Amino acid sequence: MKAKLFIICALSTIFAMPVLAQDSAATLDSGNTAWMIVATILVMFMTIPGLALFYGGLVRQKNFLSIIMQCFVLAAAVSLLWFAFGYSWVFGTAFADSPIGFIIGGFDKVFLHGITLNTLNPLGGNIPEMLFALFQCMFAVITPALIIGAFAERVKFSGYLFFIILWSIIVYNPMAHWVWGGGWLQEMGAIDFAGGTVVHINAGISALVMALLIGKRMGYKPTRPTTPHDVPYVFLGAGFLWLGWFGFNAGSGLAADGLAANAFLVTHISTAAAVVVWMAIDWIRNGKPTVVGSSTAAVAGLVAITPAAGTVDIIGAMAIGAISSLVCFFMVAVVKEKFGYDDSLDAFGVHGVGGIIGSILTGVFATQFITGPEGVQGALYGDWHQLWVQIVATLATIVYSAVLTTLLFLLVDKTVGVRVSPRVEEEGLDIYEHGESSYN
Repeated sequence: MKAKLFIICALSTIFAMPVLAQDSAATLDSGNTAWMIVATILVMFMTIPGLALFYGGLVRQKNFLSIIMQCFVLAAAVSLLWFAFGYSWVFGTAFADSPIGFIIGGFDKVFLHGITLNTLNPLGGNIPEMLFALFQCMFAVITPALIIGAFAERVKFSGYLFFIILWSIIVYNPMAHWVWGGGWLQEMGAIDFAGGTVVHINAGISALVMALLIGKRMGYKPTRPTTPHDVPYVFLGAGFLWLGWFGFNAGSGLAADGLAANAFLVTHISTAAAVVVWMAIDWIRNGKPTVVGSSTAAVAGLVAITPAAGTVDIIGAMAIGAISSLVCFFMVAVVKEKFGYDDSLDAFGVHGVGGIIGSILTGVFATQFITGPEGVQGALYGDWHQLWVQIVATLATIVYSAVLTTLLFLLVDKTVGVRVSPRVEEEGLDIYEHGESSYN
């Protein structure tokens, strides 16, 4: 009797295996998967070539290649770190049932351990988990790249590489887990649809700290901004960022559905509002609307809508875009000049400040028209709780990023060194750091 029962169980297991595999494969959503592949490409496009051209066009010709190289090598180095252990630190579940899980995910998914072709993303979308990991990798790549704008034209490549690797591991990974991987900010109810805190505030505050610690460029005068060496590159970079941001925001819903469509729409509308407002201010204040100003405005509007793209409607998007443009213009054109700090390419003034505005205003303009009858809503609609949650999340990000960045800067400066010599800075990083020049 026992032998018969054993044979029946064994045969049941053998014949059930193909059925289980087919059922698992059948749950894969090909439409969502196709969209997420496109979204991943778009986010990659934001760093290379989008940010590389945007930042590269803003610096002087002698430092153009240094910006390109910094963006390019970062995409390679951070990707390797991400799949080695970064993804596991952020989205691992080994510590999910312990207090440690509020701080870090664990080591259960190092080198994508246990993730096969048929493993679906546990966070939704019915897409392959390896695709979700690659999508998130692009966020891990672009975030430290934003910091480049603060210390452009005066940082050693070796010091930059050492700092950015440490920053990705110690600052980005824990923050991403806190907000997206089941950490304490997510448990608290903080909303960050696509990276207001994790990406923009995190990188923007680090950018300000780096700008203050590394010091001003030689000959820098706040009242006489450095002239961009190639404005068409600035325009191209901004255009690529605007395009890529559709994948950044609309892809963060992990599905080709109405939420993605709304994120796509509000991303575009916020950016449009920001450009129009900045252009108007530029025109009134300086007598002429500028390409560089409008390009910067587009980035400000894109940054600010990022945390709110999954919770606000078109009215909220217009307001967020307009407000971010107004405040970021003030930070870039007035505050930086008054205090004299050299945030070379306005990484803090646009990404840091824009991220802060977007994160807080998410708690104002979130609406159940988008989030659903049981979803969150903001102070504008009578619920003040979400606003206070957003403020706490914003302040926590600012403090964490500022403290850790300061410590990492001091470590790198005492070991490898951060700033180039006066001669290298004067003659250009391209020749001395990379042995090449942009134009013959």
